[in-house]
Amino acid sequence: MSQLLLFLLILITLATPILVSSFRHDPDITVREVQQSINASRRNLGYISCSTGNPIDDCWRCDPNWETRRRRLADCAIGFGKKAVGGRDGRTYVVTDSGNDDPVNPKPGTLRHAAIQFEPLWIIFRADMVIKLKQELVVNSHKTIDGRGATVHIAGGACVTIHHATNVILHGIHIHDCVKAGNAVIRDSPRHAGWWEESDGDGVAIFGGRDIWIDHCSLSNCADGLIDAIHGSTGITISNNYFTNHDKVMLLGHNDGYVQDKNMQVTIAFNHFGEGLVQRMPRCRHGYFHVVNNDYTHWEMYAIGGSASPTIYSQGNRFLAPNLRFRKEVTKHEDAPESEWRRWNWRSEGDLMLNGAYFQQSGTGSTYARASSLSARPYSLVGTITTSAGALNCRKGTRC
Repeated sequence: MSQLLLFLLILITLATPILVSSFRHDPDITVREVQQSINASRRNLGYISCSTGNPIDDCWRCDPNWETRRRRLADCAIGFGKKAVGGRDGRTYVVTDSGNDDPVNPKPGTLRHAAIQFEPLWIIFRADMVIKLKQELVVNSHKTIDGRGATVHIAGGACVTIHHATNVILHGIHIHDCVKAGNAVIRDSPRHAGWWEESDGDGVAIFGGRDIWIDHCSLSNCADGLIDAIHGSTGITISNNYFTNHDKVMLLGHNDGYVQDKNMQVTIAFNHFGEGLVQRMPRCRHGYFHVVNNDYTHWEMYAIGGSASPTIYSQGNRFLAPNLRFRKEVTKHEDAPESEWRRWNWRSEGDLMLNGAYFQQSGTGSTYARASSLSARPYSLVGTITTSAGALNCRKGTRC
C-alpha cells in the first residue's frame, strides 16, 4: 500500500472514531487491522499531525521548539491532577552532577539539591545520566523534574518520595531497580534534616501529596510498588507511562482502615501496562479512580482491584488477557464477601476485552462523576494513544 493510501486511511480513522468503534461483529480483528495500519503509516511518514487522540501529547509534542518552551507542558495536564503546575513559575535549575549524592548536605548541581529547595524550580539535565540515590529523594512543593533532552535514569538505589508536597510534575524519567533505604538522616529542605525510617522501596511514593502529575516515565522492577499514593493524597494524574517487569504495580490508598483516603481522586490515563506485570494496575481503596484509555497487554493475576468500597470507572481501555484456554477476570474485589462488594461501584464503559478477559461490574453506578477535562476516546484508538508511552527520546530542534 502506498504512503498516500495509508495517509488517507489514518485521516479517516482519526476523523471518524465513532465509525471505527461501531464494528462490533468482530472487534478483535477490526482493532488489530486499524492499529497495524496506523502504526505502519506513522513509521513511514514520521508524523501526520497533532491529532493523535492523546490530548496531553497533542498539547506540546508537535512543537519542534519544545526545548525553549518547556513550561508549556505545565498547561497540558488533564484529569484530577490537572492543577499540577510544578515549577512553572520559578527559575530553571540544570542538574550537572549525577555521582555525588549526599543525603544530608546535598551539593549544588545535584538532583537532590534542586528537589529540596523551597522555591519553585523547573529542573532539567545537562546530559544523559544515571543517578544512584543513597537515600530517598524528598521532592518539595512546586517542582518539575523534566528529563526531556537527556536520558535520565534514577536506578539502583533509593528513589522518589513526595511527602506532604503539592504541585509536583515528574516527566520523562526512567525509574527502576529501586531498593529499600532509610533508617538514616535525610535533608528534606534547606533548613531541616531529620531521621527517616526505612522506606518500602517504591519507584515513586506519594504521602499526603496533592496536585501531582507523573507523565511519560518508564518504571520497572522495584522492591515494592512502582507508584504508591497513600495517607490522604489526592488530585493525581498518572499518564503516558510504561510499566514493565514488576509484581505489585500501583497501590492507591493506605489501608482499609485509613478513611482519610475517601477523598482520594486519581486519573490513570494513556498508560501501557506491559510485559512481566502481575497485579495492582491499580489496587484501590476508598476513593474515586478514573481508569481511561490504557493498554493492558500483560497481567498475570488481575489488572484492576480494590477493597474498602472504592469507586472505579474503567472507560475505553483495552484488556488483552494471557493466551489461556479459560476466561480471565480483569477485576479483583478483595477482603470482602460478595454480599458486600456487590455494592461497590465498579463500572466498565466502552472497554475492549480480548482473549477471554472480562470485567466484573458491581454497584449501581449512581454516584459516578467523570474526571473533569478528560473524556475517553474509543477503544479502537488505544494502540495509537499509547504507542509512545514511557520516557521519550526528545532532542533539541525536533519534535519529541
